[in-house]
Amino acid sequence: MNTQNILEKHIENIIQIMTPDGTGTGFIIDDLIITNSHVVGGLKEVVISAKKLKRTIAKVIYDDPNYDLAFIKIEFDTPPSTSLKLSTKIVEDGDTTIAIGHPYGLNYTATEGIVSRASRLQDDLEYIQIDAAINPGNSGGPLLNTEGDVIGVNTFIIQNSNNLGFALPYFYIQEALTNFKALNKENIIKCPSCKNNIQEEDIQNDYCPKCGIKLEVARQRRKGYNPTGATKLLEDVLSSLDINVTLARRSQSSWRIDEGTARIDINYYENGVIIGDAKLCAIPSQKIDEVYDYLLEENEKLSYLQFSIDENSIYLSYLIIDSSLTQEKGKIAFERLFKFSNKYDDILIHKFGAIKQKRDEED
Repeated sequence: MNTQNILEKHIENIIQIMTPDGTGTGFIIDDLIITNSHVVGGLKEVVISAKKLKRTIAKVIYDDPNYDLAFIKIEFDTPPSTSLKLSTKIVEDGDTTIAIGHPYGLNYTATEGIVSRASRLQDDLEYIQIDAAINPGNSGGPLLNTEGDVIGVNTFIIQNSNNLGFALPYFYIQEALTNFKALNKENIIKCPSCKNNIQEEDIQNDYCPKCGIKLEVARQRRKGYNPTGATKLLEDVLSSLDINVTLARRSQSSWRIDEGTARIDINYYENGVIIGDAKLCAIPSQKIDEVYDYLLEENEKLSYLQFSIDENSIYLSYLIIDSSLTQEKGKIAFERLFKFSNKYDDILIHKFGAIKQKRDEED
């Protein structure tokens, strides 16, 4: 099969994974999502989405820092029509490969390359060295052969190199899956020192009960993600408006909420400025003067919020400095932003012929 056919066949199995620290990729094997340990970042829960799966919270039930592997539990109402499977064929130098992932948020990107070295030893582990272009966001995604079988999981790149990537081979994935499923338990951490699979509830004070080494991933899972300062206040405000901040969170300083036909992006900048932007429709080619007059009139009536136009898109925005944000003020402002953004989007589209915005299929 060619690259396009492989992508079309298996696109439902490719998962985008989001945490407060960034995004990565995963893929479905059997009833689990396979990804890198560094993608889930030591969290017990992550946000996932897929072609036929809206953003949802999923549990990380296995974390192996040594192999840099993690398994995420998934419960599909309707499983993918075609499933990925691990290859059983030996990978050889020169084999054609396809890497699929979400680099830089560009969803379902497939890049083709070849195996530069079938077995490259790094820190006592074998890796498949490839020249297919992989970038941040590709981590945890599948490396496929021309038959569409998984030969590895894209794990790391050498920075500032020209397409120099490395994938953990399929046989390590199979070993980890077999050992994990044999336990018939969840919340397993594999000790990077003694290599034992340890159930999280058996870990005391973050030390491995077998060999006594400090388990950093156990500490990370216990601690979780806890925002502080203005970030916490902002998330408290959103929670008070029945917003699931875990699903809305795109990073530690960025959130996205869809309200009807409008999309609201909230960003907290290093200079202390918090901006909530509702990107509404695009200005129409006709009645432009009427649209401008209407926006100016409505601006006079609004408090907390203001209309603006960037290029041809209409925005409804709320801006505040973090030191001025309070629970009361923030709740009023964001409640109005969510309510009015959808209202004004509908008015501008139906009354003035403004153009509904297209959205990427990611979320």
